[in-house]
Amino acid sequence: MYIGHTEDLKRRIEQHKKGNGAVYTKKYNVTELIYFEDFINSSLSRKREKQLKNWHKEWKWSLT
Repeated sequence: MYIGHTEDLKRRIEQHKKGNGAVYTKKYNVTELIYFEDFINSSLSRKREKQLKNWHKEWKWSLT
């Protein structure tokens, strides 16, 4: 499961689909969005990203 932060979700999804995303998404051919959270404040979204990256895989799947 890939977790990332972006200011433009639509653009980022297109990048991943074209193979221009993160190394992880290229390596594992990750192209489907299964969950996202919307934040008004960029610093809060980055904190949440770091939090989720430290979670166990099972906890992440429970979000969907």
